[in-house]
Amino acid sequence: MKPVFPYPTLFGDVELEVVSVTVDGAELPYSRISKPERTVALHQSGRERWDQAGLRLKASLPDRELAEGPWSDVVCLAVLSEKATNARATARLTPGADGNLHGSIDLNRACHLSRAALGLVVVATVDGVAGRVIGSAAQDWYMDLKATKPVRQREIDIVEVDFREGPHEWLRPFKESSWIVETTGDAPTVYLNTTAVEGLMEVLGGSGGSAAEKLLREVTASQIAQDAWTAMFHTAVSDLDVDEDGTPILPTGWRESVLRMMLPDVLPGRQLTDALYDINERRTKGFGWAELQTSVQYAAGRRSQIVKKLTNAVRSVDRAERSGTR
Repeated sequence: MKPVFPYPTLFGDVELEVVSVTVDGAELPYSRISKPERTVALHQSGRERWDQAGLRLKASLPDRELAEGPWSDVVCLAVLSEKATNARATARLTPGADGNLHGSIDLNRACHLSRAALGLVVVATVDGVAGRVIGSAAQDWYMDLKATKPVRQREIDIVEVDFREGPHEWLRPFKESSWIVETTGDAPTVYLNTTAVEGLMEVLGGSGGSAAEKLLREVTASQIAQDAWTAMFHTAVSDLDVDEDGTPILPTGWRESVLRMMLPDVLPGRQLTDALYDINERRTKGFGWAELQTSVQYAAGRRSQIVKKLTNAVRSVDRAERSGTR
C-alpha cells in the first residue's frame, strides 16, 4: 500500500538495485546478493568480524514523467535503516551516462544488530514546498547480517531452552510457561520451555508414537501457532509508521505478510487500505479495540487450523471411549 499525499506524486515505477557489495574492501560473492529476493546476506563463514560494508547502487526513475511534472529540485536518496538500533544513513544518487542513477552507501557494522532495510525515496520541491516525497521504491532491500543465504522471507525461529536455569535471564520470570512468543526482532521467535512439562519436547519433536501422542502433538502445535499469530498481529499493528497526513503505512517483512493474511478475517469485506486505517484508529483512540479481539482470535485460529485439530482430537477420544465400552 502506498500512502496518499495531498500533492502530485510519481505514478511510474521507481526501482532500486544493489549492484555489488564489498566487506572491508573485499568483494562479496554475487551469490550472496539476490535481486529477486532483494536481499544481501552479509554473514560470512570464517569471517565473523568486519567493520564496514559498501553497497554500490543503481536506480531508475520515470524520466519522462519527471521532466513533464510539476516538480523541481528533484533528489534521489538511498535510505539505510534498522528499527532495532534506530540507525539511519542516507546517500544521494546522481545521474550516470546510462540514464540511470548511481551511488553508494556504507553500512557500519557497529550501528546495526541483525537486519537493515535499504529503501529509495525521491524528493522534490512541489507547490513551492521543498523536500516533499514524490516517489519511492515499491519494495525495500534487506541487508541481513546473520544470514549466509539471501532469503527475503524469514521463517519463525523455534528455540528450545530452559526458562529456569538457561542462558536467557529475561525468560526466568516465565518459568511456569510452556512457551513464549517473542516478536521484537526481525524474525519472530517461539521459545519452548524444556522444563515446564516433562516429556513435552519429546512429543513435539517426534513423528510417530501412539494415537494419543499424535493428537497431543497436533493440538499443542496448533495452540502454539495460534499464540504466535496473535502475538505477531498485535506487534505488526502496534508498530505502524504513518505519513504526514496520519495515514498508516503498510510495514515490510513478516509484519506485512501477517497483516495481509489476517486483516481479511479480522475486518472482512474491507479493502486492505481501509482495514489498516480502521485498525490503527481503533488501537490509538481506544474505541472498538477490545471488541475486535474476538476477531483477532478467530483470524489466528484460522491460520493455525486449531478448530480442525481440536475436532479431530475430540472425535478420536469419542471413538476410543465408545470402543472401550463395548
